[in-house]
Amino acid sequence: MFSWISGDESRRKHPEVFETVAEGLKSVYKQKILPLEQQYFFHEFHSPALDDPDFDAKPMILLVGQYSTGKTTFIRYLLEKDFPGIRIGPEPTTDRFIVVMHGENENIIPGNALVVDPKKQFKPLSKFGNAFLNRFQCSCVNSPVLKGLTIVDTPGILSGEKQRVDRGYEFTGVLEWFAERVDRIILLFDAHKLDISDEFQRSIEALKGHDDKIRIVLNKADMVDHQQLMRVYGALMWSLGKVLATPEVSRVYIGSFWDQPLRYDSNRRLFEAEEQDLFADLQSLPRNAALRKLNDLIKRARLAKVHAYIISELRKDFPTMFGKDSKKKELIKNIDQVYDKIRREHNISIGDFPDKKRMQEMLAKHDFTKFPSLKPKLLEAIDRMLSEDIARLMQMIPAESVKPLDIEPSVKGGAFDGIEDKQTPFGFKKGEGVDAGAGEIDWIVSRERNKWDKMFEDLGPTDGKISGSAAKPEMMKSKLPNSVLAKIWKLADVDHDGMLDQDEFARAMNLINMKLNQREIKWT
Repeated sequence: MFSWISGDESRRKHPEVFETVAEGLKSVYKQKILPLEQQYFFHEFHSPALDDPDFDAKPMILLVGQYSTGKTTFIRYLLEKDFPGIRIGPEPTTDRFIVVMHGENENIIPGNALVVDPKKQFKPLSKFGNAFLNRFQCSCVNSPVLKGLTIVDTPGILSGEKQRVDRGYEFTGVLEWFAERVDRIILLFDAHKLDISDEFQRSIEALKGHDDKIRIVLNKADMVDHQQLMRVYGALMWSLGKVLATPEVSRVYIGSFWDQPLRYDSNRRLFEAEEQDLFADLQSLPRNAALRKLNDLIKRARLAKVHAYIISELRKDFPTMFGKDSKKKELIKNIDQVYDKIRREHNISIGDFPDKKRMQEMLAKHDFTKFPSLKPKLLEAIDRMLSEDIARLMQMIPAESVKPLDIEPSVKGGAFDGIEDKQTPFGFKKGEGVDAGAGEIDWIVSRERNKWDKMFEDLGPTDGKISGSAAKPEMMKSKLPNSVLAKIWKLADVDHDGMLDQDEFARAMNLINMKLNQREIKWT
């Protein structure tokens, strides 16, 4: 039935050579995983089949949040320009899924045209029907940021009475489809809108299983003062703790992502540092894209394998003649017993099994008589793939990941240019720490020179220098670790003679002050 099995032995002796990780993932999926998925109706239960564009696509960022939390404004802030179809306002303005992609000609591609484009990865979204496709579009923008990333804007999640209005399509289903394929999911919260509505909670639950992709942004944080911000942050963490069932504390980025004046600028330094961290995380996506796709494919293969065990087990226990309806209801009701049996027989972690409630809903729609029995060769192919093919692809990833680092960031332009701003005085930490005094005529150390010169004279220099044993007690008064003081000594002792003259001592004390003020020091 499967012609690829006959040549399996020869492929093991002469493994296929892949030029890139993406090509390897395509080959592994089509030859090893797809036959298993097709045999056991995986696509009807879980996720549509993957196509070539899924492996070739640029990293995607999915923005999710309630209306008026600044999702669309966040995109404009990143691009530093508007995109076709942009609408911003305090009311629920974005009523559609908008994929913001790079294009030489700025235009809008409607949803129905987008899902039939063979070069794009959105074909499976056609299953959500015209009600969704009429609210789905691609905005092409000629922005350097989008040469490395694709951004997906989503409709504002409703609250109160509004959330009872039917959207006409399966909103959480669409979110789940995107969550499986994107590289980063950003949940945006407004500092004045921390409540999590029922629809928002369902949306977050749809992202379950992709916790490693989620980043949380507390936007519009400049609208509250320092004391209020502490309370807002605490309230946000309390709300998230009820819906994100993870033992770890979620990483929350705090800021105000737009180009207007800050209402309260007392937290300016915090906002700048948080923005740097968030943008650095987004810039890393192209470098880590291959690893993310490999990780997602492994998760998919494990799920397909468990799914095959479940379907074949249900078929084995299903009668061939009489009592089919009652037995089907019994098996669905006792699906947890089926899970437990498979877990014990095949030594599979319970975390690899699909959600019980959802599986029960899907099984109720299927005819168990059409379920196939277990095909060991298909499962053996998956095991060999995980142990051999994946290992070879893992060895290729470091080489691919390092290349962009050697040249320049893969994501540049727009707001990302501010991360590496070294030319203007407004760059991050410009004129602070080791950069303090840069471009000035006077040496920065001279500002407190009188105090340090007196300290130097009190240590009793000989021939204009003090020994290490004389300087050590004074330097240790800082209570800094010996490892840090040793690095400071190496930077201060310019002539490497093991002693400090007056200028070198002043330099050492200046570095100690910087460290005590929690300034970053470049040791090399």
